Amino acid sequence: MGSNDLKIILVTRRTRLQELVARYNTVEQARFQAEHLGMDFGDFLEEDRNYRAAVDAVNVALQPHGRLQQLDRGFLPNFLFPPGCLVVVLGQDGLVANTLKYLDGQSVLAVNPDPARWEGVLLPFQVDDVSKVLPEVVRQQRPIREITMARATLGDGQTLLAVNDLFIGMRSHVSARYEIALGDRKERQSSSGIIVSTGLGSTGWLRSILTGAHAVAGRDASKEMLDIREHGMAWDSQTLIFNVREPYPSRSTGAELVFGHVGRRQPLRIRSLMPENGVIFSDGMEADGLDFRSGLEATIEMAPKCGVLLT
Repeated sequence: MGSNDLKIILVTRRTRLQELVARYNTVEQARFQAEHLGMDFGDFLEEDRNYRAAVDAVNVALQPHGRLQQLDRGFLPNFLFPPGCLVVVLGQDGLVANTLKYLDGQSVLAVNPDPARWEGVLLPFQVDDVSKVLPEVVRQQRPIREITMARATLGDGQTLLAVNDLFIGMRSHVSARYEIALGDRKERQSSSGIIVSTGLGSTGWLRSILTGAHAVAGRDASKEMLDIREHGMAWDSQTLIFNVREPYPSRSTGAELVFGHVGRRQPLRIRSLMPENGVIFSDGMEADGLDFRSGLEATIEMAPKCGVLLT
């Protein structure tokens, strides 16, 4: 493929300043609202300047290598990425994770627009690196790293992918009720919800849960839980980990099936017993979650596709 035939999609996001201006119409109104809440508006301005400069620089670096299109993150759910295109993501880890869910094998070049502000686990490149690595990317000579994803599928056909983790529970701070099954084990539970983590997500929400569990269990904590808490799992791990948060044992609910592996041959099945406000969401984005009301069953398993991150 010649460079002129390559389709490049540059995924960007609005800055905090742009979000405020969109909400309050003018910069001065945005300043008033931010300062009223005790925020440093100068930091908003600096972040916006740095990000705009990064977008301009990356655009200049990409244009000689193919047909370039810039895409705001808000259009991701409805955008059809062409097969074989190169996807360049300029933003924080969350933007990379969100983009990966809408791809089908396309490679992602993840660029950190502001290294002084964001460390970026999923951002191996800086703005100045783009022009240096692009020739190798075009020739498909850059190494890649595969990222396992999780998938929730409801009985009505709705699906949801997760790069870091899935949450299954209630929208509010009340107990979630459901029936959970793994292999030949089944249990009715009441809890604060279930977290299902990928290898990438094992150092995030799951780690915080296991840290709390270890603090309570002390020496009784399992070696496996300690290993995951300390070291996490490989990003391409061929298993998911589920953990039930604060299970409540009673006459009608159990607390035995609370931690384990979900593999390709052994999915996790959860049947909702929640008349309302049940939800399944991924990667911390509750607003984009699936309604999980009584009678619906969710199958949680490894997604059939994985994310591809250039390194």
